[in-house]
Amino acid sequence: MNIEEIRNHFPQLKTLVHDFPLVYLDNAATTLKPQAMINSITNYYSNEVANVHRGIHTLSEVGTKKFEETRIAVQHFINAKHSHEIIFTKGTTDSLNLLANSFGRQFFNTGDVILISTMEHHSNIVPWQMVAELVGAKVIEVTISDKGEINIEEFKNLLSIHKVKIVSISHISNTLGTINPIKELIKLTHLAGAKFCVDAAQSAAHVAIDVQDLDCDFLAFSAHKVFGPNGLGFLYGKEDLLNSMPPYQGGGAMINEVCFSKTTYNTLPNKFEAGTPAIAEVIAFKESLDFIKTIGLENIAKREHELLQYATQKIKEIEGIRIIGEAHDKSSVLSFVIDGCHPQDLGTLLDQQGIAIRTGHHCTQPLMRRMHITAAARASFSFYNTHQEIDIFIKALHKAISFLK
Repeated sequence: MNIEEIRNHFPQLKTLVHDFPLVYLDNAATTLKPQAMINSITNYYSNEVANVHRGIHTLSEVGTKKFEETRIAVQHFINAKHSHEIIFTKGTTDSLNLLANSFGRQFFNTGDVILISTMEHHSNIVPWQMVAELVGAKVIEVTISDKGEINIEEFKNLLSIHKVKIVSISHISNTLGTINPIKELIKLTHLAGAKFCVDAAQSAAHVAIDVQDLDCDFLAFSAHKVFGPNGLGFLYGKEDLLNSMPPYQGGGAMINEVCFSKTTYNTLPNKFEAGTPAIAEVIAFKESLDFIKTIGLENIAKREHELLQYATQKIKEIEGIRIIGEAHDKSSVLSFVIDGCHPQDLGTLLDQQGIAIRTGHHCTQPLMRRMHITAAARASFSFYNTHQEIDIFIKALHKAISFLK
């Protein structure tokens, strides 16, 4: 499938913004949606509305079948051993809150340590802090280099001197684009007797993930960053660990038997899926995964690497620019600051030319402080972007800088 055929699957790419053709370079925030996924949501609400797991009528059975087919598709997407190791949530944030609360309630003791890195998204910091405060545990930071790479020797040292119960680190940084050596970090964590959670929110759409090969204990990601719908996410956990953890929320579907004297809970995955789920979104996400399979993650990664290299080369020619994040192993994220230009002003002027980028702290305030800035501009690429769009972005950036200076 050539680039024009690929772009034809994404109707939003035909949108005009301020009378300019849209150049969408905010893929790290959320990806655009293929028509097949959109059609699936429309079909559910037009023709197949019914609750799942709770009815014997045809529509309920059809919905339940499709719903569980997506769970199997997610299982295969990350190569989990069992489909019941896949828990549907509202997103990566919800997955990490579920894990922090449920795992924490079961396993944390006073003085235990949760190890996270400087580059983490707030969603992989704040839930751990909240639980740590309740149980008397501590959140400790693993620092990063000026290039945006985790200090491995410090990581080893922290594992050796603290009573680390769990490590939770992003696979790819949403601000830096750094691809962390996650497999090595997991191995070191297990040697220290701790568990490891991978925040894969930024990596799931860009690199192949194999949870059995990684041997991670948990992994979280969101559908909306993988060409899927909003309000849907996933928590993978090893079967024995999920079985040992208490439910995070109570309600329908997660119970076995309810009595006022005692309530017993359902088996996996239902134990962690209280209430009516995002049925249309779950069903539709299979279309997104099928589309990715058609393109091939290896092809996606190769194209995005080419786009990142091209954009980095072009942007380095701009006087007064500083790229935030220059790790040796990097994904398709390009964050930067320019002398004399506030990132928000740059973002506004680019938007007026039809170009969507992200500005601000990107929900990584500790990282911003580490890099001695308060905000950055960020262009992030997906496989449907083109070299021509990067040229348009660079030209518009020069125009914005000239106006601001």
